Amino acid sequence: MHFDIFTLFPGVIQPYLDSSILQRAQVNKLIQVDLHNIRDWATDRHHVTDDTPYGGGGGMVMKAPPIFDAVEAILGAPPSCPLILMTPQGRPFTTAIARELAVLPRIGLLCGRYEGIDERVREHLVSDQISVGDYVLTGGELPAMILIDAISRFIPGVLGDPDGANDDSFSNGLLEYPHYTRPEDFRGWRVPPELLSGNHAEIARWRREQSLYRTLKHRPELLENAPLSDSDKKFIKKIKEKGEDK
Repeated sequence: MHFDIFTLFPGVIQPYLDSSILQRAQVNKLIQVDLHNIRDWATDRHHVTDDTPYGGGGGMVMKAPPIFDAVEAILGAPPSCPLILMTPQGRPFTTAIARELAVLPRIGLLCGRYEGIDERVREHLVSDQISVGDYVLTGGELPAMILIDAISRFIPGVLGDPDGANDDSFSNGLLEYPHYTRPEDFRGWRVPPELLSGNHAEIARWRREQSLYRTLKHRPELLENAPLSDSDKKFIKKIKEKGEDK
């Protein structure tokens, strides 16, 4: 997977890419991330990439020419791959979208800044718009890193555990079950006996039930669309009858 990030502040992103799983993924050539500074395509002597908005108002707006020139120089005209604008106005980012994008060979990520970008970029250059939540950030760099991280987890070989991403929260419509490691007893808080039984069927049952319980307690709306078996439904009904879902 090849990521191209178009930003005014590439220095914000690079340290995260140089750490942990994403660093190993790049070393192993499972992903490639290229950072492109939009200022490099500004043609004036001061490399200005923003200006005051027509119609007045506060803030500055990113100019269309350097963005178009940067993207077309790297991805072609029109862009040869999806170009995603990171914006709170986009479709909400989910695990399903991460899976969807992980099968693509290349994507571009455009990071906005200031008050926003010239609307002509949105209308005539980008092919998708994604939001990481119902809030506003200073720029699109953090959301771009979120996408790269989440998408990369679904690329074969990136995680040490080949099934790791499939066990994560939201991968099956539920929150993930609890995890424990040594010591077995910490300050009197013991690891659940089911995890120490060595019985794989019992462990799988316990984890499924804990995932259901945690989802019911913290994100009950997820259960509306989660694939539930008859035993899942019986367990949820029992928890509700006991009043343990509050």
